[in-house]
Amino acid sequence: MTYASRIIHHSKKLRNAPNLLRQEQALLVRWFSHDVQPSSDILKVHRHSYVPSERASGSRSFSSSTKSVSGTFTRDIPMTRKLGSSISGSVFNKQLSCIQAQLSRGLSSDAGLPPHQEIGMPSLSPTMSEGNIARWLKKEGDKVSPGEVLCEVETDKATVEMECMEDGYLAKILRPDGTQGIKVGEVIAITVEEEDDIAKFKDYTPSASGASAPAAKEASEPTPPKKEVVAEPVPEPKVSKPSAAPAATPSGDRIFASPLARSLAEEHKVPLSSIKGTGPDGSIVKADVEEYLASHGKEAPKAKGAAPAALDYTDIPHSQIRKITASRLLFSKQTIPHYYLMVDTCVDRLMDLRGQLNALQEASGGKRISVNDLVIKAAALALQKVPQCNSSWTDAYIRQFHNVNINVAVQTENGLFVPVIRDANKKGLSSIAEEVRQLAQKAKENSLKPEDYEGGTFTVTNLGGPFGIKQFCAIINPPQSGILAVGSAEKRVVPSSGPELYKFASYMSVTLSCDHRVIDGAIGAEWLRAFKGYVENPESMLL
Repeated sequence: MTYASRIIHHSKKLRNAPNLLRQEQALLVRWFSHDVQPSSDILKVHRHSYVPSERASGSRSFSSSTKSVSGTFTRDIPMTRKLGSSISGSVFNKQLSCIQAQLSRGLSSDAGLPPHQEIGMPSLSPTMSEGNIARWLKKEGDKVSPGEVLCEVETDKATVEMECMEDGYLAKILRPDGTQGIKVGEVIAITVEEEDDIAKFKDYTPSASGASAPAAKEASEPTPPKKEVVAEPVPEPKVSKPSAAPAATPSGDRIFASPLARSLAEEHKVPLSSIKGTGPDGSIVKADVEEYLASHGKEAPKAKGAAPAALDYTDIPHSQIRKITASRLLFSKQTIPHYYLMVDTCVDRLMDLRGQLNALQEASGGKRISVNDLVIKAAALALQKVPQCNSSWTDAYIRQFHNVNINVAVQTENGLFVPVIRDANKKGLSSIAEEVRQLAQKAKENSLKPEDYEGGTFTVTNLGGPFGIKQFCAIINPPQSGILAVGSAEKRVVPSSGPELYKFASYMSVTLSCDHRVIDGAIGAEWLRAFKGYVENPESMLL
């Protein structure tokens, strides 16, 4: 691996390797096929990666190391020959051709071009199959170094920065800003080692992968002459055209017309004899009367139930996050057997505790704690208490997680994001509040990284506080098995245990969506009971 990296790093020294191999092919064949001493001509190859071994060992070695364009693997092709043995010229020629082809691919994938590297669309998330170029941070001709950001790629979940892996110059951008639907692995840019080589890629187009060689071979072979087939003329079917015959028949003065046409003509006082019929056998139909009225400036009656005017609309293209959200939620509803459990929780004591904690936060200069932060903490502790709900379904087993990572749904202009709060059961309320605030801001700026949203085990979505929704049912976020939908809190009149008959209390409705393959009804109910206990006795969350 080290030797291959050195060879590729100094690839400008190997630019003439294919030409050298072509020129010295006969010489190398003669040397490998006969027991001869290496001449001065053969020793010239030493500068081009031919390394002769010691004479005492009685062997000769020729090695070629090539590096793939993607930079993911190296391949060594050794050819060793003992003195006194012989290799047929045909076999050697075949091996030599293979070496030349691999050297050509390693140094330059297109004939006549200097060494370059094709940069493909990377796979930046486990579910990514294609991506969009949000914008390029480097332009053509810029020098690039390892660790520098080349461009921003919009994946199926967020916008991620794509970094450069090697030194060089950005010679050609093949997919400009805003290009959408680029498949993973598709070439998006070209880099070169030398600045002088940039101009040679002005009109560069990436070569088609795979079938270029077979296609060229097929093109070189003459195509067999095609037999000309003379098609016999097919008689054209006769189409009866509207007859322009007069309304009166040759045998008499009788005029044939449909009842509707007669009624319409009498209504407008039009004699039928002045109208030419286009119906069967020259009879007059309704359309003939309407055409006569229109041609003579008389208004024809409007048809009842005329079609309404066309709708006015705008087609909005799908964003990458919208397409992925749609496909994942459709997959969830089609494959996961949802069921729903609802409960009302009294939040009076929770609101009192929140007021006390916010007073302490303001006094110490900290950020305020929201109701949603308390709900996240209560959900995390309930998952710790009922770990069966902190699980995921697979075809072979049910995976129960030991980490409680809560995804929080955040709605933005770009779509719905679900950043994750890791180990929420072990964090304090102020830490959860600060982390939620930072992740929500990054989601709105479309700058979340994969580690900010991957690895969740349960999801909380809240439409009560921001929008006042009383109750709703959420769709499970696969591969998770549960999601909690939080509604708004409202004041209700409830029976009082004191001297008064009734009192006012604030209740919040929550709905737990469960995957019935993992969470049985009794287990879901047990989790909701634990969650309600933490909400109605919030001091227990601080223990």
